[in-house]
Amino acid sequence: MAFGSRPAGSGKHRGSSRLSKKTAGYAGIAAIATTGVVGSLAAPAFAADNHSSNIGMDNGLGAVVVADELAGDISEQADAQHRAAEHAAAKAQAEADAKQKAAEAKRLAEAKAKAEREAAERAAREEERKRLNTFVAPVDGSYVSTQYHAGGGMWSSGSHTGIDFHAASGTSVHAVGVGTVVEAGWGGAYGNNVVIKHNDGTYTQYGHMTSLNVSVGQQVTPGQQIGLSGSTGNSSGPHLHFEARTGSQYGSDIDPIAYLRSHGVEL
Repeated sequence: MAFGSRPAGSGKHRGSSRLSKKTAGYAGIAAIATTGVVGSLAAPAFAADNHSSNIGMDNGLGAVVVADELAGDISEQADAQHRAAEHAAAKAQAEADAKQKAAEAKRLAEAKAKAEREAAERAAREEERKRLNTFVAPVDGSYVSTQYHAGGGMWSSGSHTGIDFHAASGTSVHAVGVGTVVEAGWGGAYGNNVVIKHNDGTYTQYGHMTSLNVSVGQQVTPGQQIGLSGSTGNSSGPHLHFEARTGSQYGSDIDPIAYLRSHGVEL
């Protein structure tokens, strides 16, 4: 019997190859993974190599599960990083706010302290201004023992040119107001005496002192001790002779009591 080439259209139909079956199986698994729907597959393809198809299905579903788990892990990690970043930002903002509040509190405290210092300084200046513009009695707690213009042979002019304050020897004598010493030393009948020129242009004189505490040109303030009372010069006993004058020289005297009262001194 002779053998020859079989015509293309004749003979027995060949079955699908193993590779074709596997390809069909993989395609079906992919359809399940992506759509969740099992498509219609040719029964002969599944039946031809059931073992191979099962392996393909297992591998495909496992890959999908691993991919899903990996995607979930990545998402959780991203969320955790996002929460950590938000926490760090909130913490940094809280620290910045706390620093700002502390700086503001410090600024307010410094401003308050500065305002209090300035107020205290203004009050001190005002107090000093008032003190310097205040007049006091030349002897504390004393009284006038001889009046102004009292007559008698003790005075060369025939009358008293000042007033006498009762004062035991060694009693503190004060400047009655702010001024400059223009005379300090022996004054003849006045004994040891001091003459002060005040800011309003008037003068005051303090006589018969036993000692002096100031010198010519010195600035004095109200109540400052200028010497101690005594009985030097033309004096009948310890006391302070006090005069108010319009000039520095003898003969320019004015009423000492009226002068002191006009400056707020009560006698």
